[in-house]
Amino acid sequence: MTAEILSGRDVANVVREQVASRVASLNQQGKSVGLATVLVGDDPASKIYVRNKHRAAEQVGMLSFDYTLPSDTTQDAVESLVAQLNADERIDGMIVQLPLPDHLDGSRAVQAIAPAKDADGLHPYNLGLLVLDEPGPQPATPSGIMRILDHYGVKTAGKRAVVVGRSFLVGRPIAMLLAKKGVDATVTQAHSRTPELGALLHTADILVVAAGRPGLVNAKDVKPGAIVIDVGTNRTDDGLVGDVDFAAVAEVAGAITPVPGGVGPMTIASLLENTVAAAERSSNHHHHVG
Repeated sequence: MTAEILSGRDVANVVREQVASRVASLNQQGKSVGLATVLVGDDPASKIYVRNKHRAAEQVGMLSFDYTLPSDTTQDAVESLVAQLNADERIDGMIVQLPLPDHLDGSRAVQAIAPAKDADGLHPYNLGLLVLDEPGPQPATPSGIMRILDHYGVKTAGKRAVVVGRSFLVGRPIAMLLAKKGVDATVTQAHSRTPELGALLHTADILVVAAGRPGLVNAKDVKPGAIVIDVGTNRTDDGLVGDVDFAAVAEVAGAITPVPGGVGPMTIASLLENTVAAAERSSNHHHHVG
């Protein structure tokens, strides 16, 4: 294997230490930092994600508030809980764990969140700020990817980046972040309808794969020395695998994120970062006299 392993776990540890010290300094000013989660129903994977988020919040000194609603709950009940959390001063950031049960509208639930408390960075207002290159909560997975690139000193300016996938969760925002001023990659957004995908992938200095298709990218698709970021989390009989054929691509790439242990841990770290940043902003607005 020639590729350097880009460990999201290592970077997430650094981010968590920084978040913990920001939380501690707010605590010294008499301001607690609170993260709330809303979980509807009893999907086992969602339960695990939510539990991990609470554990992570508590490790950095945040208060965590855990709200669960039964799977047959109504849209109104979800949105009125969100409204209650918007008004609760103890809560600086919140997430509605997606996907919601089929009879509910997840995007309407997210739009009910006050943009300032949107820890996932997925409210349309905050996605709009991202397009405008204004500060605000950033989508957790894309900002986690940028943090990995930064931590490992990956040069982006003037590089060709190809992003495979166009979801609003990852593909679209990561393409924007890679192209923004100061990052300065030249970005192509590819997807399931891109003709001759393999030939395009081969042009990439930085390849971000977020398609949700196991084994989509293999060694012949990858330019020797390229940086490969695998966002896929596909549950298979062999356990959790990414969108990239890791063993084969690791022989060709310059650096690669593993699955698990790559982008995944960064998503929760970014969520914590969005929450402490929201707490800092609200604390500055209130000008607490200490």
